[in-house]
Amino acid sequence: MTFSDFNLTTPFLNALNDLGIATPTPIQEQSFSVVMSGRDMVGIAQTGTGKTFAYMLPLLRMLPFSKQENPRVLVLVPTRELVLQVVEETQKLAKYTNLRILGVYGGTNINTQKKAIAEGIDVIVATPGRLYDLAVSRVLQLKSIQKLVIDEVDVMLDLGFRHQLVNIFDILPAQRQNILFSATMTEDVEELLDVFFKNPEKISVALSGEPLKNIEQYVYLIPNFYTKVNLLLELLSNKETFSKVLLFVKNKKTADLLFELLDEHYKEELCVIHSNKTQNYRIRSIRQFEAGENRILIATDVMARGLDFENISHVINVDTPDYPENYIHRIGRTGRAERTGNAVVFTTPGEENNLEAIESLMQLEVTRLPLPEGLEISEKLTYEERPVIKEINNPGKRNKNDEDAPGPSFHEKKDKNKKENLGGSYRREITKKYKKPLTKGDKNYNRRNKKK
Repeated sequence: MTFSDFNLTTPFLNALNDLGIATPTPIQEQSFSVVMSGRDMVGIAQTGTGKTFAYMLPLLRMLPFSKQENPRVLVLVPTRELVLQVVEETQKLAKYTNLRILGVYGGTNINTQKKAIAEGIDVIVATPGRLYDLAVSRVLQLKSIQKLVIDEVDVMLDLGFRHQLVNIFDILPAQRQNILFSATMTEDVEELLDVFFKNPEKISVALSGEPLKNIEQYVYLIPNFYTKVNLLLELLSNKETFSKVLLFVKNKKTADLLFELLDEHYKEELCVIHSNKTQNYRIRSIRQFEAGENRILIATDVMARGLDFENISHVINVDTPDYPENYIHRIGRTGRAERTGNAVVFTTPGEENNLEAIESLMQLEVTRLPLPEGLEISEKLTYEERPVIKEINNPGKRNKNDEDAPGPSFHEKKDKNKKENLGGSYRREITKKYKKPLTKGDKNYNRRNKKK
C-alpha cells in the first residue's frame, strides 16, 4: 500500500512527495482509517515508527479551512523538544494548506505565546503545564477542541503530569475524539484509558520490548566509568564509522561530567542536552546536531523520546539503564525509517543485573565484544563506584545492634538542664523573697498591699 491509496487530497500528497515519502509505515497504515472514523484510539508502537504522521495526517485531512481563532486540534507531548519536532513535522504536511499550527511550552515568554494565540490557530501542540496556564488565563479558549492527541503518554505520566492532564480533561469539551500514543502500556496508562476514553480501538504494532530488527546491538563489559570514557575516546576517533553518535547517560550530573571529559578532545564536534540547560541552549544543540555541525550529542533519558534525527550511525548507552524499557527507547533513535542502525551499551559489574533485565525483556542476548587491545583500564572511580568504608572496632562508637545502644534521638543532657522543675512552689518562694508580684497585672496582690 502507498499513500496514494489513502483518501488524501492533492495538497497532502504533494507535501509527502516533497518529503520523498511514498509508503506508509505499519502504524500509519493501521491508524489512518481509525482516526478518520472519529473513534477513540490507542496506538502502541515503538519510537521511530512514524507515530507523528500516523495521527497528524488523518487529522489534518479532516480539518476544513476556517477563519475562527480558537484551535480545533490539541496535541499534548511531554517535553519542549518534542513540541518543536511535532510542530515542524506538521508544518511540512500542511505546506500546501492554510492551516495554522502553533507550539507552546514552558521556559519561554508566555506573553509572546499569548500574542500568537490571539492571531488565531487551528492546531496547537503543547506541554501540559504551559497549556493549562494559558487556558486558566483565558487567553486560550479550548471550547472548540474536536480532537485531542496525547503523544508519549507513558513518559508524561512518569514525569508527574497526571494531575495536569486531569485538569485539562476537565476544561475540554465532553464531545471530542481522543487519540493516545505510547511505546508501553503501563497500569497508569490503562487507568487513564478507563476513565477518559470511550471504547477505544487498540492498535499494537510492536511489543514494548521488541527491538527494531534493523539495529545491530553490542555490549562491552567494562570495570568502571573512567574506563568507559577511555573506550569512548578510542571509538569516537573513527570518524567515518561513528559519523553521527548519540550518547545516553543516566542523569544531568553524568552528562556534564562526560561533556567535560570529552570536550578536551572533541571541542567543535560535541554538544550536550539536558533539563538544566536553558531552552535556547537546548534548541541550539539539537539544531547543530541535526544539521551535522556537531558529530556527538550527549543526552539524558528525558530526551530519549520523540527526538527524530536522521542518519544516526550509533547510539551508545554510556550507562546501562535501570529500566529495560528505557533501553528500547534509547536505541530507537537509530535505525529509523527502515534504515540500518547500531546500538552499543557499556556495562560495569554493578550494572550486569540491568543488562540481564534488558535481555529478558527483548528475549534476545546482546552480542558481547572484547575490549580493544591496549585500552587503558582506569583505576579512578566515581563517587558512586567507590566502596563504602565501614569503621571496625571503633571503641568510641557503639554499634546500633548492641543491646544497650541508645535510640537515634538520644543524647545526654547538659548540667544546666538537669535542674529540678519546682513548679508553683518555686514561684511562691520568689514572691516571699522580693515582696512584689511576678507580673504587673497581679491586681489581687496590689489590693492586699493597700489594705496593709
